[in-house]
Amino acid sequence: MTARGATALGEIILAQIDADGPMTLADYMALCLMHPKHGYYATRDPLGTAGDFTTAPEISQMFGELIGLSLAQAWLDQAAPAPFALAELGPGRGTLMADILRATRGVPGFHAAAQVHLVETSPTLRSVQAKTLEGYAPKWHTGVEALPDIPLLLAANEFFDALPIRQARRDGPAWRELMVSRDGPRLIPALSAPTLLPMLGHRLGDTADGDIVEFCDAGTRIAAHVGTQIARNGGAALIVDYGDWRSLGDTFQAMRAHAAADPYVGPGAADLTAHVDFEALALAVAPAQHTHLTAQGVFLERLGIAQRAQKLADALGGEARSAHVAAHRRLTHPAEMGTLFKVMGLYPKGAAPPPGLTG
Repeated sequence: MTARGATALGEIILAQIDADGPMTLADYMALCLMHPKHGYYATRDPLGTAGDFTTAPEISQMFGELIGLSLAQAWLDQAAPAPFALAELGPGRGTLMADILRATRGVPGFHAAAQVHLVETSPTLRSVQAKTLEGYAPKWHTGVEALPDIPLLLAANEFFDALPIRQARRDGPAWRELMVSRDGPRLIPALSAPTLLPMLGHRLGDTADGDIVEFCDAGTRIAAHVGTQIARNGGAALIVDYGDWRSLGDTFQAMRAHAAADPYVGPGAADLTAHVDFEALALAVAPAQHTHLTAQGVFLERLGIAQRAQKLADALGGEARSAHVAAHRRLTHPAEMGTLFKVMGLYPKGAAPPPGLTG
């Protein structure tokens, strides 16, 4: 390859295209993110100022504290089952889980009944998580299917946006799927010939020629498993991510060093994401119930983030206080993460929705 995208993983992808033809966007994303030797998550800690992006738990402890208290109240509302799995999907550095555990120390019986489980495929991040959660004996899994079959309290913050998606453009009664092909040494996007995609049959009524729809088979499969487990055993889940109720438009993007990048250059060197289609997740979780989709800022305000922010601010001064105020704004203000990020909860039929959300 040329310097435009010269990575070892790029050579592997070019060879696979030569052998099998253009690959789906989902296959491309999976290789870029999860290749065991050259994939993005296999080779680095992507978080923080030295990484490529920052998530809510890294911005302020308040986020994880309120997530933890919402889950703990859901546990109490369901008669405090014991034991239960306290799980996180894509735990990053373990910061969110650490904040959840700290905030719930005063909930009678919660820690005694909790078994900490982390769904994480990156060896690099597992190592970081082990240090962050030292003393809590977390157990790691590569998929949700390995979670124990007991009541489940689960958090998934910026997890579903990183799952591989497929993307299709409407062409009359058919669709042209986005593929990844090559032009000499370069990787390029290309469209398939028109084809019928049965999974998008329901979108023919609300789209027009040229409209783009994204769908995520991995996301709906994972949501279905979590929903089935919660419906069967009890518990609750909080899914926090950027996206909206129904997919429409091209949201596939790459982030590198906190800036937008070309997703077809330097595969494996940038984070690849897409907005989450919460409607698809909601349809997949039956027989569990799902809450109304709620803006992150509204969710956190309902849980008392303003009061928590003020209490923390009272003990701070100078630059630390200014940084704390900025973090509160970043999490909740509509111009920042407050509206772009959404929250959806899962819970069993007959139970109350997790606090901060409405059924």
